Amino acid sequence: MSVNVDGREPKCRGAAPARPETGAAREQRPGGRGSGENDDHFPPLRRHGVQRLAWEQWGAGRSIWWADIGERELIVDQVAVHQAPPPADVAAALGMEPAEPACVRSRRFVLDGKPVLLATSFLPADLVAGSAIAQEDTGPGGLYARLAELGRAPRQFREEIRSRMPSRDEANRLRLSAGTPVFLITRIAFMDGGRPVEVNEMILDAAAYVLEYAMEA
Repeated sequence: MSVNVDGREPKCRGAAPARPETGAAREQRPGGRGSGENDDHFPPLRRHGVQRLAWEQWGAGRSIWWADIGERELIVDQVAVHQAPPPADVAAALGMEPAEPACVRSRRFVLDGKPVLLATSFLPADLVAGSAIAQEDTGPGGLYARLAELGRAPRQFREEIRSRMPSRDEANRLRLSAGTPVFLITRIAFMDGGRPVEVNEMILDAAAYVLEYAMEA
């Protein structure tokens, strides 16, 4: 999906389009001679960690990616939505019982034909049952706009950032060159009163990102 429309809203697609592979690109695949396919051919994505989560973004029906991508093409693929008990640490963060079901949303984000991020969101299943959050396409403004329609609008976010080397599956899904690390970002969204309503676990290609946080003193 081309994101040069007003809302910059990514849409789901079954698979990212293939791009012609040059000799240089072949050298930069995992196991190739290059240090990373992003170095010369992929302009890093500047992730505006504060602005992208502002109500003015998703509350106006825009994807939170709108603050970051400009006119670049964004596709969401490998989308899966199901119910399952979340991992123990996620259940604790959401204040859920260990066996309580969560709505689990997993997807991959592909920018300009390059996979850059894997994301898995966990929400209490009873909170979002019957809403578009339980569907593959959450609609304009995404998950947070749908939470607002349910009277559960996020009012505060907290993100934790770490880094490590990727697993084999992560490296394959993100098409990482050998030696490329990933960022791990865990975001918790809180509604009024401090109740957590979502945990989002994200895995980012570290070579594809600049993480920017602009805050007033």
